[in-house]
Amino acid sequence: MQTRTYGDLFKLIQSLAGVGSFAPTEADDIANLINRRFLQAFNESPIWPRYFVPSEKRDILPLTLSGATASTSVNVNQNYKLLGSNDGNVGKVGTNVYQGAGITATDGTVSATDTIIYKNSSNAWVVETGASANVQSDGAYRVTAGTPQFTEADTNKKDNITEVETFTARDSSTDSLLVEGKNLIPYAQAGKSTIGSFNRIFRKQAFLNNSAHEYEFFVDFTGANILNVVSTTDNAAFVSYKKEFTPFTITVSNPVVVLDFTSSTVEVPAEFFAYIAHATYADFLRMDGQTDKAFAEENTAAGALALELEKVDIISNNNTVNKRFSTYVNRQSR
Repeated sequence: MQTRTYGDLFKLIQSLAGVGSFAPTEADDIANLINRRFLQAFNESPIWPRYFVPSEKRDILPLTLSGATASTSVNVNQNYKLLGSNDGNVGKVGTNVYQGAGITATDGTVSATDTIIYKNSSNAWVVETGASANVQSDGAYRVTAGTPQFTEADTNKKDNITEVETFTARDSSTDSLLVEGKNLIPYAQAGKSTIGSFNRIFRKQAFLNNSAHEYEFFVDFTGANILNVVSTTDNAAFVSYKKEFTPFTITVSNPVVVLDFTSSTVEVPAEFFAYIAHATYADFLRMDGQTDKAFAEENTAAGALALELEKVDIISNNNTVNKRFSTYVNRQSR
């Protein structure tokens, strides 16, 4: 997609203002206003082609663990993804194996991914750090044991880890492990763009050939929580989303030198270029007390953005990507 440079944008704003260059303090204000208008344009549509990702495969994280302290291992406190079935070399054959997703349950910081949850040979659920699980030729996972941090202590062992009533900590501490069942898709996943806002979630890849079952979901600060997953063995879903907003970052000397802005080669989306220029100039006019001229310039900016939004409606096929059909059976992508 086409781009312009930040330097060209800044020079155009200077030309609209009729100045050879802004004073250093004004230049810093203009840079802040540019980012403000950039964010406004970004938020005008959920399906800007530059930022929209259709039906990308993402991990479903069905477990969230909390309650561990440094006396056992804080790496236990995170979200977990389902890998698959245990091959029985270590642990009970045919039972689920989970791996830490590397994202903590609370603040989204990166944690260790070498924490494995599985049923041991005594049919008890164990949470082990320094462990691993590797897929075999038959699709099952082979566990390499680590250090047990928590072990199921229930007399009658539970099939589902979320039903376990008591865990015994490795060092007999007072840690009380809490296992919460979820169907979470977090905003961040290694190797993929960070999600800014969720659009739609499907069980299988959508917008390709056949219809795909579409999930209802709600969003909290950890990500999207899927409602009524079709199968408890599903460990991934396909998400249509908008990437997170990243403001322009221009490296400037101290004190600010206007040349740093006018010579910048940072890329500016061409579809936002005219809007940002005229809208920022309107803000500059308001700063200068020229409200009538600012109002006229604001209309020019709005017209430029409206033309780009019209293109999005036509090119992106709004009826398919951003909307869904409702039937008495289900809502599906067609």
